[in-house]
Amino acid sequence: METLVGTLNNLIWSKALIALCLGAGLYFSIRTRFMQVRGLREMIRLLFDGKESKAGVSSFQALAISLSGRVGTGNIAGVATAITFGGPGAIFWMWVVAFLGASTAYIEATLAQIYKEKDDNGQYRGGPAYYIEKATGQRWYAWLFALSTIVATGFLLPGVQANSIAISMTEAWGLAPTVTAALLVVGLGMIIFGGVHRIAHFTQLVVPFMALAYILVALVVLFLNIDQVPRVVGLVLGSAFGQEAAFGAVLGLAVEWGVKRGIYSNEAGQGTAPHAAAAAEVSHPAKQGFVQAFSVYVDTLLVCSATAFMILSTGMYNVMNQAGEAIVEALPGVEAGPGYTQAAVETILPGWGSGFIAVALLFFAFTTIIAYYYMAETNIAYINRKVQRPWMILALRIGILAAVTYGTVRSANLAWAMGDIGVGLMAWLNIIAILIIQRPALKALKDYERQRKAGTEPVFDPEALEIENARFWER
Repeated sequence: METLVGTLNNLIWSKALIALCLGAGLYFSIRTRFMQVRGLREMIRLLFDGKESKAGVSSFQALAISLSGRVGTGNIAGVATAITFGGPGAIFWMWVVAFLGASTAYIEATLAQIYKEKDDNGQYRGGPAYYIEKATGQRWYAWLFALSTIVATGFLLPGVQANSIAISMTEAWGLAPTVTAALLVVGLGMIIFGGVHRIAHFTQLVVPFMALAYILVALVVLFLNIDQVPRVVGLVLGSAFGQEAAFGAVLGLAVEWGVKRGIYSNEAGQGTAPHAAAAAEVSHPAKQGFVQAFSVYVDTLLVCSATAFMILSTGMYNVMNQAGEAIVEALPGVEAGPGYTQAAVETILPGWGSGFIAVALLFFAFTTIIAYYYMAETNIAYINRKVQRPWMILALRIGILAAVTYGTVRSANLAWAMGDIGVGLMAWLNIIAILIIQRPALKALKDYERQRKAGTEPVFDPEALEIENARFWER
Protein backbone atom coordinates (compact mmCIF):
# COMPACT_ATOMS: atom_id res chain seq x y z
CA MET A 1 0.00 0.00 0.00
CA GLU A 2 2.74 2.45 1.00
CA THR A 3 4.76 1.60 -2.13
CA LEU A 4 1.76 2.20 -4.41
CA VAL A 5 0.85 5.47 -2.68
CA GLY A 6 4.49 6.61 -2.79
CA THR A 7 4.76 5.89 -6.51
CA LEU A 8 1.56 7.81 -7.30
CA ASN A 9 2.69 10.69 -5.08
CA ASN A 10 6.06 10.99 -6.86
CA LEU A 11 4.33 10.86 -10.24
CA ILE A 12 1.80 13.58 -9.42
CA TRP A 13 4.25 15.80 -7.49
CA SER A 14 6.90 15.86 -10.19
CA LYS A 15 9.00 18.94 -10.91
CA ALA A 16 6.43 19.82 -13.58
CA LEU A 17 3.76 20.50 -10.93
CA ILE A 18 6.22 22.56 -8.87
CA ALA A 19 6.97 24.67 -11.95
CA LEU A 20 3.26 24.94 -12.80
CA CYS A 21 2.35 26.24 -9.33
CA LEU A 22 5.13 28.83 -9.22
CA GLY A 23 4.75 29.78 -12.89
CA ALA A 24 0.98 30.26 -12.65
CA GLY A 25 1.37 32.43 -9.55
CA LEU A 26 3.95 34.64 -11.25
CA TYR A 27 1.86 34.85 -14.43
CA PHE A 28 -1.32 35.85 -12.59
CA SER A 29 0.62 38.35 -10.49
CA ILE A 30 1.77 40.08 -13.68
CA ARG A 31 -1.66 39.88 -15.34
CA THR A 32 -3.39 41.39 -12.29
CA ARG A 33 -0.62 43.99 -11.93
CA PHE A 34 0.27 42.50 -8.54
CA MET A 35 -3.17 43.02 -7.06
CA GLN A 36 -1.96 41.21 -3.94
CA VAL A 37 0.15 44.30 -3.20
CA ARG A 38 -2.00 47.08 -4.69
CA GLY A 39 -5.20 45.74 -3.22
CA LEU A 40 -4.12 45.02 0.34
CA ARG A 41 -6.15 47.89 1.84
CA GLU A 42 -9.18 46.87 -0.21
CA MET A 43 -8.83 43.27 0.98
CA ILE A 44 -9.06 44.34 4.61
CA ARG A 45 -11.98 46.69 3.95
CA LEU A 46 -13.95 43.97 2.19
CA LEU A 47 -13.57 41.47 5.03
CA PHE A 48 -16.61 42.94 6.73
CA ASP A 49 -18.55 43.85 3.59
CA GLY A 50 -21.74 42.00 2.71
CA LYS A 51 -24.32 40.24 4.86
CA GLU A 52 -25.57 36.71 5.25
CA SER A 53 -28.73 35.78 3.33
CA LYS A 54 -30.92 32.70 3.04
CA ALA A 55 -29.07 31.73 -0.13
CA GLY A 56 -25.54 32.64 0.85
CA VAL A 57 -23.14 33.60 3.61
CA SER A 58 -21.40 36.90 4.34
CA SER A 59 -17.93 37.73 3.01
CA PHE A 60 -16.45 37.13 6.46
CA GLN A 61 -18.24 33.78 6.81
CA ALA A 62 -16.98 32.72 3.37
CA LEU A 63 -13.49 33.78 4.48
CA ALA A 64 -13.91 31.74 7.69
CA ILE A 65 -15.02 28.65 5.73
CA SER A 66 -12.07 28.93 3.34
CA LEU A 67 -9.67 29.67 6.21
CA SER A 68 -11.01 26.64 8.04
CA GLY A 69 -9.87 24.67 4.98
CA ARG A 70 -6.57 26.52 4.73
CA VAL A 71 -5.60 26.81 8.40
CA GLY A 72 -5.19 23.19 9.47
CA THR A 73 -2.55 20.61 10.15
CA GLY A 74 -0.50 22.03 7.27
CA ASN A 75 0.20 25.11 9.39
CA ILE A 76 1.60 23.08 12.29
CA ALA A 77 2.55 19.57 11.18
CA GLY A 78 3.05 20.60 7.53
CA VAL A 79 5.64 23.22 8.46
CA ALA A 80 7.48 20.56 10.46
CA THR A 81 7.59 18.14 7.53
CA ALA A 82 8.79 20.93 5.21
CA ILE A 83 11.70 21.67 7.57
CA THR A 84 12.49 17.96 8.05
CA PHE A 85 12.76 17.08 4.37
CA GLY A 86 13.62 20.44 2.82
CA GLY A 87 15.60 22.14 5.57
CA PRO A 88 14.87 25.62 6.99
CA GLY A 89 15.07 27.06 3.46
CA ALA A 90 11.75 25.39 2.62
CA ILE A 91 10.05 28.10 4.70
CA PHE A 92 11.25 30.78 2.29
CA TRP A 93 9.66 28.93 -0.62
CA MET A 94 6.43 28.63 1.35
CA TRP A 95 6.48 32.45 1.58
CA VAL A 96 7.11 32.73 -2.18
CA VAL A 97 4.19 30.40 -2.92
CA ALA A 98 1.95 32.46 -0.62
CA PHE A 99 2.90 35.80 -2.20
CA LEU A 100 2.47 34.58 -5.77
CA GLY A 101 -0.46 32.34 -4.87
CA ALA A 102 -2.53 35.27 -3.60
CA SER A 103 -3.10 36.33 -7.21
CA THR A 104 -4.00 32.75 -8.15
CA ALA A 105 -6.49 32.71 -5.27
CA TYR A 106 -8.05 35.91 -6.63
CA ILE A 107 -8.53 34.38 -10.09
CA GLU A 108 -10.15 31.12 -8.92
CA ALA A 109 -12.38 32.79 -6.28
CA THR A 110 -13.64 35.43 -8.74
CA LEU A 111 -14.38 32.78 -11.36
CA ALA A 112 -16.33 30.84 -8.73
CA GLN A 113 -18.46 33.91 -8.02
CA ILE A 114 -19.02 34.73 -11.69
CA TYR A 115 -20.28 31.25 -12.54
CA LYS A 116 -22.09 30.35 -9.30
CA GLU A 117 -25.72 29.23 -9.22
CA LYS A 118 -28.48 28.29 -6.80
CA ASP A 119 -29.17 24.64 -6.06
CA ASP A 120 -32.57 23.02 -5.50
CA ASN A 121 -32.51 24.12 -1.85
CA GLY A 122 -31.89 27.76 -2.76
CA GLN A 123 -28.23 27.69 -1.62
CA TYR A 124 -25.37 29.22 -3.60
CA ARG A 125 -23.12 26.61 -5.16
CA GLY A 126 -19.99 27.06 -7.23
CA GLY A 127 -16.38 26.07 -7.69
CA PRO A 128 -14.04 24.75 -10.37
CA ALA A 129 -16.47 22.15 -11.73
CA TYR A 130 -19.07 24.88 -12.28
CA TYR A 131 -16.74 27.42 -13.91
CA ILE A 132 -15.00 24.78 -16.02
CA GLU A 133 -18.30 23.65 -17.56
CA LYS A 134 -19.77 27.13 -18.04
CA ALA A 135 -16.63 28.84 -19.33
CA THR A 136 -15.26 26.06 -21.55
CA GLY A 137 -18.25 23.83 -22.28
CA GLN A 138 -16.05 20.81 -21.52
CA ARG A 139 -18.43 18.92 -19.23
CA TRP A 140 -16.18 15.84 -19.08
CA TYR A 141 -13.35 17.92 -17.62
CA ALA A 142 -15.71 19.45 -15.07
CA TRP A 143 -16.91 15.99 -14.05
CA LEU A 144 -13.30 14.82 -13.79
CA PHE A 145 -12.53 17.64 -11.37
CA ALA A 146 -15.74 17.05 -9.40
CA LEU A 147 -15.05 13.34 -8.98
CA SER A 148 -11.40 14.00 -8.08
CA THR A 149 -12.46 16.54 -5.47
CA ILE A 150 -15.03 14.21 -3.93
CA VAL A 151 -12.37 11.51 -3.56
CA ALA A 152 -9.68 13.93 -2.34
CA THR A 153 -11.69 16.00 0.15
CA GLY A 154 -14.09 13.25 1.15
CA PHE A 155 -11.69 10.35 1.60
CA LEU A 156 -7.98 11.22 1.23
CA LEU A 157 -7.42 14.57 2.95
CA PRO A 158 -9.52 14.18 6.14
CA GLY A 159 -7.23 11.38 7.31
CA VAL A 160 -4.21 13.71 7.40
CA GLN A 161 -6.00 16.13 9.71
CA ALA A 162 -7.31 13.34 11.95
CA ASN A 163 -3.88 11.73 12.12
CA SER A 164 -2.22 14.92 13.33
CA ILE A 165 -4.94 15.48 15.94
CA ALA A 166 -4.42 11.94 17.26
CA ILE A 167 -0.62 12.35 17.44
CA SER A 168 -0.86 15.67 19.30
CA MET A 169 -3.44 14.30 21.74
CA THR A 170 -1.26 11.28 22.51
CA GLU A 171 1.80 13.51 22.93
CA ALA A 172 0.02 15.96 25.25
CA TRP A 173 -2.15 13.71 27.40
CA GLY A 174 -1.49 10.11 26.36
CA LEU A 175 -4.97 9.87 24.85
CA ALA A 176 -5.49 6.67 22.84
CA PRO A 177 -6.13 7.25 19.11
CA THR A 178 -9.35 5.22 19.34
CA VAL A 179 -10.74 7.65 21.93
CA THR A 180 -9.74 10.61 19.74
CA ALA A 181 -11.46 8.96 16.77
CA ALA A 182 -14.71 8.50 18.68
CA LEU A 183 -14.78 12.12 19.84
CA LEU A 184 -14.02 13.43 16.34
CA VAL A 185 -16.71 11.29 14.70
CA VAL A 186 -19.40 12.42 17.16
CA GLY A 187 -18.50 16.12 16.83
CA LEU A 188 -18.16 15.97 13.04
CA GLY A 189 -21.44 14.11 12.61
CA MET A 190 -23.37 16.74 14.57
CA ILE A 191 -22.11 19.50 12.28
CA ILE A 192 -22.11 17.96 8.80
CA PHE A 193 -25.74 16.93 9.15
CA GLY A 194 -26.63 20.58 9.82
CA GLY A 195 -25.85 22.14 6.40
CA VAL A 196 -23.77 25.06 5.11
CA HIS A 197 -25.14 27.69 7.50
CA ARG A 198 -24.24 25.62 10.55
CA ILE A 199 -20.78 25.11 9.06
CA ALA A 200 -20.45 28.88 8.45
CA HIS A 201 -21.56 29.81 11.96
CA PHE A 202 -19.22 27.29 13.57
CA THR A 203 -16.15 28.28 11.55
CA GLN A 204 -16.65 32.06 11.86
CA LEU A 205 -16.54 31.64 15.64
CA VAL A 206 -13.73 29.11 16.00
CA VAL A 207 -11.20 29.93 13.27
CA PRO A 208 -10.47 33.63 14.03
CA PHE A 209 -10.29 32.96 17.78
CA MET A 210 -7.87 30.05 17.53
CA ALA A 211 -5.72 31.72 14.88
CA LEU A 212 -5.37 34.82 17.08
CA ALA A 213 -4.61 32.74 20.19
CA TYR A 214 -2.03 30.71 18.29
CA ILE A 215 -0.27 33.79 16.93
CA LEU A 216 -0.23 35.39 20.40
CA VAL A 217 1.47 32.31 21.88
CA ALA A 218 3.95 32.36 18.99
CA LEU A 219 4.71 36.02 19.75
CA VAL A 220 5.36 35.13 23.41
CA VAL A 221 7.79 32.40 22.32
CA LEU A 222 9.51 34.77 19.92
CA PHE A 223 9.69 37.56 22.51
CA LEU A 224 11.39 35.22 24.98
CA ASN A 225 13.74 34.14 22.18
CA ILE A 226 14.09 37.57 20.58
CA ASP A 227 17.85 37.26 20.33
CA GLN A 228 17.37 34.25 18.05
CA VAL A 229 15.17 35.97 15.45
CA PRO A 230 18.01 37.46 13.32
CA ARG A 231 19.70 34.06 13.33
CA VAL A 232 16.48 32.33 12.23
CA VAL A 233 15.92 34.79 9.37
CA GLY A 234 19.50 34.30 8.24
CA LEU A 235 19.11 30.52 8.52
CA VAL A 236 15.95 30.48 6.39
CA LEU A 237 17.36 32.75 3.69
CA GLY A 238 20.79 31.13 3.71
CA SER A 239 19.35 27.63 3.44
CA ALA A 240 17.01 28.68 0.64
CA PHE A 241 19.91 29.84 -1.53
CA GLY A 242 22.61 27.34 -0.55
CA GLN A 243 24.57 29.62 1.77
CA GLU A 244 24.25 27.20 4.70
CA ALA A 245 26.74 24.39 4.14
CA ALA A 246 24.98 22.10 6.61
CA PHE A 247 21.87 21.99 4.43
CA GLY A 248 23.54 21.73 1.04
CA ALA A 249 22.38 18.11 0.76
CA VAL A 250 18.73 19.19 0.76
CA LEU A 251 19.07 22.42 -1.24
CA GLY A 252 17.06 21.12 -4.20
CA LEU A 253 14.45 19.68 -1.87
CA ALA A 254 13.90 23.07 -0.20
CA VAL A 255 12.03 24.33 -3.26
CA GLU A 256 10.09 21.08 -3.72
CA TRP A 257 8.98 20.78 -0.11
CA GLY A 258 8.39 24.51 0.29
CA VAL A 259 6.05 24.54 -2.71
CA LYS A 260 4.38 21.24 -1.80
CA ARG A 261 3.68 22.23 1.80
CA GLY A 262 2.89 25.81 0.80
CA ILE A 263 0.18 24.63 -1.60
CA TYR A 264 -1.09 22.13 0.97
CA SER A 265 -1.31 24.87 3.58
CA ASN A 266 -2.70 27.90 1.71
CA GLU A 267 -4.44 25.93 -1.08
CA ALA A 268 -3.88 28.68 -3.66
CA GLY A 269 -4.60 27.11 -7.05
CA GLN A 270 -5.66 23.81 -5.54
CA GLY A 271 -9.33 24.51 -6.28
CA THR A 272 -10.70 24.01 -2.77
CA ALA A 273 -11.26 27.61 -1.64
CA PRO A 274 -13.48 28.57 -4.64
CA HIS A 275 -16.26 26.40 -3.21
CA ALA A 276 -16.53 28.65 -0.16
CA ALA A 277 -15.96 31.79 -2.25
CA ALA A 278 -18.99 30.98 -4.40
CA ALA A 279 -21.23 30.84 -1.31
CA ALA A 280 -20.66 34.51 -0.42
CA GLU A 281 -23.41 37.09 -0.83
CA VAL A 282 -21.68 39.98 -2.64
CA SER A 283 -22.58 42.62 -5.23
CA HIS A 284 -19.50 41.97 -7.39
CA PRO A 285 -17.42 38.79 -7.89
CA ALA A 286 -14.11 40.65 -7.47
CA LYS A 287 -15.01 41.40 -3.86
CA GLN A 288 -14.69 37.77 -2.87
CA GLY A 289 -11.56 37.49 -5.02
CA PHE A 290 -9.87 40.15 -2.88
CA VAL A 291 -11.02 38.50 0.35
CA GLN A 292 -9.74 35.08 -0.70
CA ALA A 293 -6.39 36.55 -1.74
CA PHE A 294 -6.05 37.97 1.77
CA SER A 295 -6.77 34.57 3.33
CA VAL A 296 -3.59 33.21 1.72
CA TYR A 297 -1.60 35.85 3.61
CA VAL A 298 -3.30 34.97 6.88
CA ASP A 299 -2.60 31.30 6.40
CA THR A 300 1.05 31.28 5.35
CA LEU A 301 2.61 34.64 6.20
CA LEU A 302 1.03 34.70 9.67
CA VAL A 303 0.15 31.22 10.94
CA CYS A 304 2.80 29.15 9.10
CA SER A 305 5.48 31.73 9.84
CA ALA A 306 4.50 31.67 13.52
CA THR A 307 5.04 27.90 13.58
CA ALA A 308 8.32 28.08 11.68
CA PHE A 309 9.81 30.75 13.94
CA MET A 310 8.79 28.84 17.08
CA ILE A 311 10.42 25.64 15.83
CA LEU A 312 13.58 27.22 14.44
CA SER A 313 14.20 29.72 17.26
CA THR A 314 14.10 26.95 19.87
CA GLY A 315 16.03 24.47 17.74
CA MET A 316 13.36 21.79 18.18
CA TYR A 317 13.53 20.06 14.80
CA ASN A 318 15.19 17.34 12.73
CA VAL A 319 16.43 17.53 9.14
CA MET A 320 16.87 14.37 7.06
CA ASN A 321 18.56 13.86 3.71
CA GLN A 322 17.13 11.75 0.88
CA ALA A 323 18.84 8.65 2.23
CA GLY A 324 17.01 9.04 5.53
CA GLU A 325 20.15 10.10 7.40
CA ALA A 326 19.93 12.86 10.01
CA ILE A 327 21.59 16.19 9.21
CA VAL A 328 20.12 17.80 12.33
CA GLU A 329 18.59 15.68 15.08
CA ALA A 330 17.45 17.73 18.05
CA LEU A 331 14.43 15.47 18.61
CA PRO A 332 15.61 11.87 18.14
CA GLY A 333 12.77 9.44 17.62
CA VAL A 334 10.16 12.20 17.11
CA GLU A 335 8.30 11.88 13.80
CA ALA A 336 7.95 15.04 11.69
CA GLY A 337 4.66 16.61 12.73
CA PRO A 338 3.00 18.44 15.61
CA GLY A 339 5.57 17.06 18.06
CA TYR A 340 8.11 19.67 16.84
CA THR A 341 5.81 22.58 17.67
CA GLN A 342 4.80 21.02 20.98
CA ALA A 343 8.44 20.55 21.95
CA ALA A 344 9.24 24.15 20.90
CA VAL A 345 6.49 25.68 23.06
CA GLU A 346 7.35 23.38 25.98
CA THR A 347 10.87 24.83 26.10
CA ILE A 348 9.40 28.26 26.85
CA LEU A 349 6.11 27.40 28.56
CA PRO A 350 6.79 24.05 30.27
CA GLY A 351 3.83 22.08 31.50
CA TRP A 352 1.13 23.52 29.26
CA GLY A 353 2.70 24.33 25.88
CA SER A 354 2.19 20.82 24.51
CA GLY A 355 -1.47 20.87 25.58
CA PHE A 356 -2.08 24.26 24.01
CA ILE A 357 -0.71 23.10 20.64
CA ALA A 358 -2.86 19.97 20.87
CA VAL A 359 -5.99 22.10 21.43
CA ALA A 360 -5.03 24.54 18.67
CA LEU A 361 -4.43 21.69 16.26
CA LEU A 362 -7.71 20.07 17.29
CA PHE A 363 -9.69 23.16 16.29
CA PHE A 364 -7.61 23.97 13.20
CA ALA A 365 -7.72 20.42 11.84
CA PHE A 366 -11.32 19.77 12.88
CA THR A 367 -12.61 22.84 11.06
CA THR A 368 -10.53 21.81 8.04
CA ILE A 369 -12.29 18.44 7.98
CA ILE A 370 -15.62 20.30 8.08
CA ALA A 371 -14.51 22.47 5.17
CA TYR A 372 -13.48 19.36 3.23
CA TYR A 373 -16.96 17.93 3.72
CA TYR A 374 -18.52 21.13 2.39
CA MET A 375 -16.29 21.01 -0.70
CA ALA A 376 -17.12 17.38 -1.41
CA GLU A 377 -20.83 18.08 -0.87
CA THR A 378 -20.69 20.99 -3.33
CA ASN A 379 -19.25 18.73 -6.03
CA ILE A 380 -21.91 16.12 -5.36
CA ALA A 381 -24.47 18.93 -5.79
CA TYR A 382 -22.84 19.68 -9.16
CA ILE A 383 -23.13 16.05 -10.26
CA ASN A 384 -26.75 15.87 -9.03
CA ARG A 385 -28.00 18.97 -10.84
CA LYS A 386 -29.95 17.01 -13.48
CA VAL A 387 -30.46 13.62 -11.79
CA GLN A 388 -31.09 13.42 -8.06
CA ARG A 389 -28.93 10.89 -6.24
CA PRO A 390 -29.60 11.49 -2.52
CA TRP A 391 -27.65 8.35 -1.59
CA MET A 392 -24.42 10.12 -2.60
CA ILE A 393 -24.68 12.62 0.26
CA LEU A 394 -25.30 9.82 2.75
CA ALA A 395 -22.37 7.86 1.30
CA LEU A 396 -20.16 10.94 1.61
CA ARG A 397 -21.12 11.47 5.26
CA ILE A 398 -20.44 7.86 6.13
CA GLY A 399 -17.24 7.88 4.05
CA ILE A 400 -15.75 10.97 5.66
CA LEU A 401 -16.53 9.65 9.14
CA ALA A 402 -14.81 6.38 8.18
CA ALA A 403 -11.82 8.29 6.74
CA VAL A 404 -11.46 10.26 9.98
CA THR A 405 -11.62 7.07 12.03
CA TYR A 406 -9.02 5.36 9.85
CA GLY A 407 -6.80 8.44 9.77
CA THR A 408 -6.37 8.52 13.54
CA VAL A 409 -4.74 5.08 13.65
CA ARG A 410 -2.67 4.76 10.46
CA SER A 411 0.95 5.91 10.06
CA ALA A 412 1.62 9.61 9.57
CA ASN A 413 3.77 9.02 6.48
CA LEU A 414 0.97 7.12 4.72
CA ALA A 415 -1.59 9.74 5.76
CA TRP A 416 0.49 12.60 4.36
CA ALA A 417 1.29 10.72 1.15
CA MET A 418 -2.40 10.04 0.47
CA GLY A 419 -3.24 13.66 1.25
CA ASP A 420 -0.55 14.87 -1.14
CA ILE A 421 -2.06 12.76 -3.93
CA GLY A 422 -5.41 14.49 -3.39
CA VAL A 423 -3.86 17.97 -3.31
CA GLY A 424 -1.67 17.36 -6.36
CA LEU A 425 -4.43 15.90 -8.49
CA MET A 426 -6.76 18.83 -7.80
CA ALA A 427 -3.97 21.35 -8.38
CA TRP A 428 -3.11 19.88 -11.80
CA LEU A 429 -6.73 20.00 -12.97
CA ASN A 430 -7.61 23.41 -11.52
CA ILE A 431 -4.49 25.39 -12.47
CA ILE A 432 -4.66 24.23 -16.08
CA ALA A 433 -8.35 25.21 -16.12
CA ILE A 434 -7.89 28.73 -14.72
CA LEU A 435 -4.99 29.40 -17.08
CA ILE A 436 -7.40 28.69 -19.93
CA ILE A 437 -10.43 30.62 -18.61
CA GLN A 438 -8.76 33.53 -16.79
CA ARG A 439 -10.20 36.39 -18.87
CA PRO A 440 -13.54 36.82 -17.05
CA ALA A 441 -11.72 37.20 -13.72
CA LEU A 442 -9.34 39.79 -15.21
CA LYS A 443 -12.28 41.68 -16.71
CA ALA A 444 -14.02 41.64 -13.35
CA LEU A 445 -10.93 43.09 -11.64
CA LYS A 446 -10.68 45.93 -14.14
CA ASP A 447 -14.42 46.61 -13.90
CA TYR A 448 -14.38 46.59 -10.09
CA GLU A 449 -11.43 49.00 -9.88
CA ARG A 450 -13.05 51.31 -12.45
CA GLN A 451 -16.26 51.53 -10.40
CA ARG A 452 -14.37 52.03 -7.15
CA LYS A 453 -12.34 54.83 -8.73
CA ALA A 454 -15.58 56.46 -9.89
CA GLY A 455 -16.80 56.45 -6.29
CA THR A 456 -19.70 54.05 -6.82
CA GLU A 457 -20.49 50.75 -5.11
CA PRO A 458 -19.37 48.13 -7.66
CA VAL A 459 -22.18 46.10 -9.22
CA PHE A 460 -21.49 43.28 -11.65
CA ASP A 461 -23.05 43.22 -15.12
CA PRO A 462 -21.66 40.30 -17.18
CA GLU A 463 -23.43 41.37 -20.36
CA ALA A 464 -21.65 44.75 -20.33
CA LEU A 465 -18.33 42.91 -19.96
CA GLU A 466 -19.25 40.36 -22.65
CA ILE A 467 -18.99 37.45 -20.22
CA GLU A 468 -21.22 34.57 -21.29
CA ASN A 469 -23.00 31.93 -19.19
CA ALA A 470 -22.85 33.98 -15.97
CA ARG A 471 -26.59 33.42 -15.68
CA PHE A 472 -26.88 34.13 -11.97
CA TRP A 473 -25.78 37.75 -12.57
CA GLU A 474 -27.78 38.37 -15.70
CA ARG A 475 -30.63 40.83 -15.22
